[in-house]
Amino acid sequence: MFTRRGRIVLLVVFVVMITVLTWKTDFLGTSGILIEYAPLLRPPTTATTKKAIVTTHPPQTTPAADADFDIERLADLEQASKPIESNEKVVEHSTAIRPFTVIPEGAYSPGFTLLDNLYLRNGTFYVVTQDESKFPLVADMISAPQELAENVDTTPTSKQMQYLDPDDVESTLGKHAIRIEGLSVVVYDPPQFMTHLYHWWGEIILGAWRILSFEGGKTKELPMPRRFLLPFSVKGAFRDPAGVNAPLMRAAWPSAQIEESDYWEDLITLDATVVFDRVMLVNRPAAHRHHLGGQWNKMIAGTMDVTVPDNFWEPLRRTIVTNLLGHLPTPPESAREPSSKPLVTYVSRQRANARRLLVKDHEALVSAFKDLEEQGVCEFREARMEEMSLREQVELAARSTVSFRDLLFCFCFWL
Repeated sequence: MFTRRGRIVLLVVFVVMITVLTWKTDFLGTSGILIEYAPLLRPPTTATTKKAIVTTHPPQTTPAADADFDIERLADLEQASKPIESNEKVVEHSTAIRPFTVIPEGAYSPGFTLLDNLYLRNGTFYVVTQDESKFPLVADMISAPQELAENVDTTPTSKQMQYLDPDDVESTLGKHAIRIEGLSVVVYDPPQFMTHLYHWWGEIILGAWRILSFEGGKTKELPMPRRFLLPFSVKGAFRDPAGVNAPLMRAAWPSAQIEESDYWEDLITLDATVVFDRVMLVNRPAAHRHHLGGQWNKMIAGTMDVTVPDNFWEPLRRTIVTNLLGHLPTPPESAREPSSKPLVTYVSRQRANARRLLVKDHEALVSAFKDLEEQGVCEFREARMEEMSLREQVELAARSTVSFRDLLFCFCFWL
């Protein structure tokens, strides 16, 4: 009927038509006709919220080996454009702003505040509550981020934190929020006092850990930080000259991130509401508002008024020492084994430019302990940390029964 050439032309036309009909094609011709083709079995996209899928597995059934294909099922294809029913439970995780802000188990001391569902927008924290009386004064939680000096006003303003009534949430924060999961430790201070072993570990970390341990003692679950946020530290400004603070943080919380001002600025640039699952908010001027903080002039003083388990520091100590050394050294047990000698370590600062003993006092102290060592009372070690690696410092501390250091106690953390 057709010549060979005609048959080839028909075949080509047929292939082109099939291709056009099976590909998803959007074509706007000169006549202005829009042709859109979508595969018949593609379900429409109708979801507008995030959904977590929890699969439940029904009993497995084995079809008969000789089951024939039922041609009548082809009629069901017209239903294919409807959402597909399945045996999956759909759990909604809406990002809508609903939860109120709370202080769990009352875990709080001025300058150290544990908060659940703390909101942030454009650099301002929002405490969503119907009753402000259930919370401390804003000045007892946060301050203006100014370096401390004489006549410097650190009184917080509405730029730092605000209480927000639920009726005003939508007009202020919008209808949805970006959720940051887990525990975030926010040190809301300039890096002025961060760059020292004592101020970082002996005040910021120790104080925060006491409040976390108070909450953990109530719930029997000690929360672990996922990130440390330092909004006003730029390019590692929080690091100490000896290079100890940050490495010890990696040993304590290997998976936790240390974020600085660029992270904070990124959140501001989003121009969106962020909600933190849980925040440990640390602030130095607020901490000094506690009566003990003013009395002793120490940021951590107020947290000493909080009841925590006797061994609250032990989980952190064991983690750091074990991660660094691969094991937990056992110091001499002089109390239980009278024949053993306690290891007494004196951390000397005699080569430092400040905070050191008078030469005659230093020599008298060393001489007295060497006499005790010769008498078999103890084993004595004079240590100069600047001559030791971080690993060696921690190992010596972990092995020591007694240690002392002029004007600094942080060495004792790893005993």
